[in-house]
Amino acid sequence: MALAKELMGYPLTSKRPLLVWSASHFKKRTQPTQFSIKPFDRRPRTSKSGVVAAISEDLVKTLRFNTTTGDRKSEEEEKAAVKFKVRAVVTVRNKNKEDFKETLVKHLDAFGDKIGRNIVLELVSTELDPKTNMPKKSNAAVLKDWSKKSKTKAERVHYTAEFTVDAAFGSPGAITVMNKHQKEFFLESITIEGFAVGPVHFPCNSWVQSQKDHPEKRIFFTNQPFLPSETPDGLKKLRERELKNLRGDGSGVRKLSDRIYDFDVYNDLGNPDKSSELSRPKLGGKEIPYPRRCRTGRHPTDTDKEAESRVEKPLPMYVPRDEQFEETKQKTFAAGRLKAVLHHLVPSLKASILAEDFADFGEIDGLYKEGLLLKLGFQDEIFNKFPLPKAIVNTLQESSKGLLKYDTPKILSKDKNAWLRDDEFARQAIAGINPVNIERVRTFPPVSNLDPEIYGPQHSALTSDHIIGHLDGLSVQQALEENRLYMLNYHDIFLPFLDRINALDGRKAYATRTIFFLTRLGTLKPVAIELSLPPHGPNHRSKRVVTPPVDATSNWVWQLAKAHVSSNDAGVHQLVNHWLRTHACLEPFILAAHRQMSAMHPIFKLLDPHMRYTLEINALARQSLISADGVIEEGFTAGSYGMEMSAAAYKSSWRFDMEGLPADLIRRGIAVPDPTKPHGLKLLIEDYPYANDGLLLWSAIQTWVRTYVERYYPNPNLIKTDSELQSWYSESINVGHADLRDAEWWPELNTADDLASILTTLIWLASAQHAALNFGQYPYGGYVPNRPPLMRRLIPDESDPEYASFISDPEKFYFSAMPSLLQTSKFMAVVDTLSTHSPDEEYIGERQQPSIWTGDAEIVDAFYGFAAEIGRIEKEIEERNSDPDRRNRCGAGVLPYELLVPSSEPGVTCRGVPNSVSI
Repeated sequence: MALAKELMGYPLTSKRPLLVWSASHFKKRTQPTQFSIKPFDRRPRTSKSGVVAAISEDLVKTLRFNTTTGDRKSEEEEKAAVKFKVRAVVTVRNKNKEDFKETLVKHLDAFGDKIGRNIVLELVSTELDPKTNMPKKSNAAVLKDWSKKSKTKAERVHYTAEFTVDAAFGSPGAITVMNKHQKEFFLESITIEGFAVGPVHFPCNSWVQSQKDHPEKRIFFTNQPFLPSETPDGLKKLRERELKNLRGDGSGVRKLSDRIYDFDVYNDLGNPDKSSELSRPKLGGKEIPYPRRCRTGRHPTDTDKEAESRVEKPLPMYVPRDEQFEETKQKTFAAGRLKAVLHHLVPSLKASILAEDFADFGEIDGLYKEGLLLKLGFQDEIFNKFPLPKAIVNTLQESSKGLLKYDTPKILSKDKNAWLRDDEFARQAIAGINPVNIERVRTFPPVSNLDPEIYGPQHSALTSDHIIGHLDGLSVQQALEENRLYMLNYHDIFLPFLDRINALDGRKAYATRTIFFLTRLGTLKPVAIELSLPPHGPNHRSKRVVTPPVDATSNWVWQLAKAHVSSNDAGVHQLVNHWLRTHACLEPFILAAHRQMSAMHPIFKLLDPHMRYTLEINALARQSLISADGVIEEGFTAGSYGMEMSAAAYKSSWRFDMEGLPADLIRRGIAVPDPTKPHGLKLLIEDYPYANDGLLLWSAIQTWVRTYVERYYPNPNLIKTDSELQSWYSESINVGHADLRDAEWWPELNTADDLASILTTLIWLASAQHAALNFGQYPYGGYVPNRPPLMRRLIPDESDPEYASFISDPEKFYFSAMPSLLQTSKFMAVVDTLSTHSPDEEYIGERQQPSIWTGDAEIVDAFYGFAAEIGRIEKEIEERNSDPDRRNRCGAGVLPYELLVPSSEPGVTCRGVPNSVSI
C-alpha cells in the first residue's frame, strides 16, 4: 500500500487506517463505520496557495531575479517563462485476433501515422489561465512510434508522448485525445510523469473512435474524485461537456460506435412485419408498466408504427460502444452460441425420423454419456450436409464431441436419483437456483389477492385434513404459531394467464401452491400441493389438492404434481426473479448513472465495476432470449405470454425498498428483526443456505459502501446539494421507472444512510443476488426432469379420457408431459451458456487497476480491506459446507451450497459472484 500511495503522490509516512470488521456493526445504523478512515484533507496534493508546484520552489527562486535588467519578476511571470517537459505513458490494448479488414486498416494507419495522421493528446490543467479565463493547456503531443509498434503481438502496447508545460501549469486534471487514424483503438490508461506531485493516473478503459466518425476530442479525467461542487475551475466546463455528449439529444438512429445513453420502452420484442403471430405488446407505459431499456432509435416497423424494427442475430444490437463485450467475453459468449445452434440444429433435422418424446430416463442419461450426435447415430452424416468448406467441416468433426456432448449437471454428481426425493425437492426451495420465493405461511388456508368476480373464490382448496398427518403430531394452529409452515405460492402470478397458456400448442400448466413443513432437524418436507385452473362454471372442478403418495398410482401423480410446481418455479425464476429483478430493473440506474454522473464523481467510481456488460447482455436478451419466438418463449411454460407475466409482477409486487436482502427476508416472513443476532435478523429457517451466505456478503457490501459514502458526505447537506447525484437518482425513478414513479415506497435521498442503503441494494442485486439466481441454471436445470421449464400435459383424474393410458404406462405418460427432445436440447444448450463464467470475469472484491482506480489512497486501502473480508467469507462458506449439522448443504448425496462463494474458475462451476450482471 505504501507503493500505491507513493504512486498517487501521498507521503510514505502517512499511517494506514485500521480496518476492523464486525457483525455487530449492523445492529444499529448509528454505529461508527467499521472501515475506520481517519479524517484528513481530501485534497492532500494541494499546496497552501491552492496551486500544485510543477517544479521545485528552489528553482523558481533562482529564476526570480532578471540577470539582464536586475529587476524582480512576478511569481506568475517567472513560472510562465520556465518551460519543462513531462512524459505520458499510454497503454493501448490490442485485439488478439483481427479479421482481414481490420488488419488492412491497421497497416494503413501505420503508414498514415508516419505522414502526420496521428493520435494527438493535450493536457488540461485543473486551473484557469487568469488572462483568458480558460483552462490552462499543454502543447499538443503525438504518440511516438505507433507505426514501429503496429506489428507488436502483445496484448498491451505502451506508447509515449512528451508535453511541454510551464511552471504555472498547475496540476493536470484532464487529457484530451484525438484519433486521426481510420481505426478505433482501446485506450486502457495514461500515466503522466514529470510533475513534482508524482505520477498522475488516468484510468481510461474506453474505445477512442476515429476523427472521421466522431470529430470531437475525447475527454479523460484523472483518477482523483471530485463532487460537483468541488470541481476545479479548469475542469468544470469539460465535466459538463462530457455529460452532455453522453446524454445525446434523444433523436436519430444510434451507430455502433456511439457513446450515447438514453431511455426507451420495450417495443422491440416482436416482429409484426414478419408475421402477425410475432406481434408483441409494448412493455412500458400506462397500459403495461415496465422498466425502460437503452434507446437504439431504430425505425418503426411497417406494420406497427409503435413497434421498433428488429435487428436479428448475428447482426449486433446497439449499446454504447464501451458497454459492448470485450474480446475475451465475446469469444466465450460466441462459443456458447455456436454450441446452442449446433445442439438445436441436430434434433431439428432429425425430428421427422425420431420420436419426439424421450422413451425413458436412460435416453436422457445418453445425452451426457454418448453426446447427441452419437446417440442419434449420425455424427458423420450431419457434417457432410453442412454447406461449409471441407477444412471447416473437418475441424467441426474433430471438436464435435466437445460441442455436442453435454456435461453431467451437478445435480446428478453426488446422487443420481436425489432429485426424485421429496427432501431434495424441498431443499432446492432454500438452496437451489430459485431460493427467493419460499415464504412463511401466516394464514391457513392461504388466501388469494385476485378479484373473486373474475378468478373465483379467494380461499384455497387446502384444508387441515390434507396436512395434519404430516406435521409430527402438531395441529395446524400449533405449526403456524411455531413458524413451521412454509409455502411456494405461484397461484396469483399464473392464474390470470392460464386460459391463454393452456390454449397454446403443447403447453399445459396449473397455478400451484406447495406447503412445506419445517422438521425438528431443520429440513423442509412437502406436505401438500394445490393445483388450480381458472373456474369455468359452477360445476367445474378448478382446484385439486395432491398429497404425498401412499401407493404406486399416487406416487406417479405426486411426481407429476412436483413437476408442475417446478415448471411454475422455473418460469417465475426466469421471468421475474432473474430477468426482471436483476437485469431489467437495474438498467435504468445504469443508464442514468452514465447520463448524470461524471466519471470524476466518487459514486460513479464506486458503481462502475457493478455496471460492466449489463447493457450488452440485456440487449442480447431482447434479441434472442425474451423476444418473440426466442428461447424463453420456446422453452418455458408461459410461452408468448411470458413477458406480460413479467410485467404483471413488476406492477403488482416489485418494490425497490424491498429488494435488499434483509428487507426481502422480512417481507417473506422468513426472518424477523432481532438486534441481538448477527446482521440484526433472526432467521426462522436457521439452515437456509442462500440467506445464511447472502447475509455475509450483504454485510460486507454494506460496510464497504458506508465507509465510502461517509468519506465523501460527512454531512447531509452535501448529499442534498450534489446536483449530479440527485439528478441520477431522480432520473432513475422518474424516467427509468416512470410507470412506478408515483409509488410512495421509493426511498428518499437526503442523508448518508439513505445513499448507503440505495447503493448497497444496487450492488447486492448486480453481484450476489444475480449470481445466486444465474450460475446454477445448468447445474440444477440441465437435468430437465429435476426442473422442467415447461409441461405439456395436465394430470388426468379418473374421469379424463387420458387416465387409462396414464395407468397402463405411467412412465410413458410422464415423458409425454415433459419437454420434448427438441425442447430439452435447446434449453440445455442455452442454460449451459448462461451458467458459464468468462475468463475475464471480475468477481466481488476485485477491480481493474485496483491500486489506481481512484486517486484517494485511503479509499484504495479500504477497498483492499473489503477484498480481504470477501476472502474470509469464502473460507467461512467452505467451512459451512462441511458442517454435518447443516443438513441442507451437507450430507450423503447432498450438494454443497456454493452459488455465493465469491471466486470461481472460468466455465460452468456453480459458484462465483461477479461484480455485475454480465451474462
